[in-house]
Amino acid sequence: MAIMRVNPTRMELTRLKKRLKVARRGHKLLKDKRDELMKKFLDLVRKNKELREKVEEMLIKVHQNFLIARAVMSSESLEGALMFPKQGITLEVSTKNIMSVDVPVLDFKTSSEDQSDIYPYGFASTSGELDSAIGTLAQVLPSMLELAQMEKSSQLLAQEIEKTRRRVNALEYVLIPQLTETIKFITMKLDENERGNLTRLMKVKDMMIEQARKASN
Repeated sequence: MAIMRVNPTRMELTRLKKRLKVARRGHKLLKDKRDELMKKFLDLVRKNKELREKVEEMLIKVHQNFLIARAVMSSESLEGALMFPKQGITLEVSTKNIMSVDVPVLDFKTSSEDQSDIYPYGFASTSGELDSAIGTLAQVLPSMLELAQMEKSSQLLAQEIEKTRRRVNALEYVLIPQLTETIKFITMKLDENERGNLTRLMKVKDMMIEQARKASN
């Protein structure tokens, strides 16, 4: 690991030790964040899988009922029955924060509270399969919105996990080792300089003692 280009002084040593302490603390916090994000991500993926299976099962049922309705009704009757919907929907999008990640929250409101308004036709000229298909679609809509919310949340959490992982690795394998090696290098340099100064002082002392001895003779 290459050391940093710094002056080997005590002031620089103190500064680097403080920086190393902050880096280690940041590394621990980021690892904790990464682990918690991973836990929430896996929990979300599990729920997403269960919900997707439920939605797909309901949509298959809707598709089957539409096929039967199309078989027993003429194309003109089917298109006429669905041409003018009575029920309107307003989609509301907000966000919530999960571990510093803003994930979407999807909600909807219907223009009418009358449950029968999901059927835009009279029941006399339509088949029961069409009624069943539209009723199931109305039931599956909240689950579809929840599924979309979960999948987008999973995507955003995965991106944040990857970003946090890169930061953890940068601290763990680059910055912290680099700071550690630089501190070690400066410490060795300072110790070496101190030994050199001590050696020079001892030589000066010996010279002074020798001079004093000669002067006394």
